[in-house]
Amino acid sequence: MPTTTDFSNSDLSNSRIAVLGAGKMGGILLQAFLKQQILSPDRLFATVAHAERAAALSSQWGIEVSTDNVAIAGKADVILIGVKPFQVPALIEEIRPALTSDKLLISFAASVRTEAIEKTAVEEVPVVRAMPNTPSMLGAGISALCRGRFVQPQHMALAESLFAAVGRTVIVDEKHMDAVTGLSASGPAFIYIILESLAEAGVKVGLPRDIATLLAAQTTFGAAKMVLETGYHPALLKDAVTTPAGCTIDGILELEEGGLRVTLIKAVMRATQRAKELAAG
Repeated sequence: MPTTTDFSNSDLSNSRIAVLGAGKMGGILLQAFLKQQILSPDRLFATVAHAERAAALSSQWGIEVSTDNVAIAGKADVILIGVKPFQVPALIEEIRPALTSDKLLISFAASVRTEAIEKTAVEEVPVVRAMPNTPSMLGAGISALCRGRFVQPQHMALAESLFAAVGRTVIVDEKHMDAVTGLSASGPAFIYIILESLAEAGVKVGLPRDIATLLAAQTTFGAAKMVLETGYHPALLKDAVTTPAGCTIDGILELEEGGLRVTLIKAVMRATQRAKELAAG
């Protein structure tokens, strides 16, 4: 009888986790896992393309970093796929000798469907598709998860625990994952533009740049926290700030006349469409 991984609970401490392709998002997740101490360093592994980079990251992070995807995949119970979308088929084919139904594959490569990974893997490997975002670095991320054909509840529980260590999680049907990519994965960039614009506006009306940036950032953070913790609709919270004939309503009028609302909607739509195009190759 082969040794099997116990996925009967969502305890991560007994798991061995590898990130194949520890680039931008993979590196963010690994550093967050280390910072949150969800696993001891000897249970975390990673791969990158170049030996010099592997040595530097191994020294920096205190974990095993290699260029050998097959060897590292063989050591792990949970394998996170972090390479670029077009590289996923070749990577799955490369590590296929190390794949069994006892391992859990989690892919956060944008637009790559679970079915495509399952077909390349051949074995009935459970595959979870994830879409985290960059605030995961600070434990303030949001990750959407969807299940593949062979995923059992215990696999989803483990994936949820893993990504809950770096923020919040939601489970969605796979048909919604491109929209998730357009909203929450691309969304931080949109928010940074809004934040930067608010800070520039503060400078325009006479504030020192550092104070304007702090005011803009904390205001953005606080507004988001109000939505998350009160559960109130954003429109209701907006109305609470907007007094009759006051300053805020004049500012809102400028936003509406400038088309901010429609522009943001179109930005998410365009990013979602691009995600669909990536999926189509």
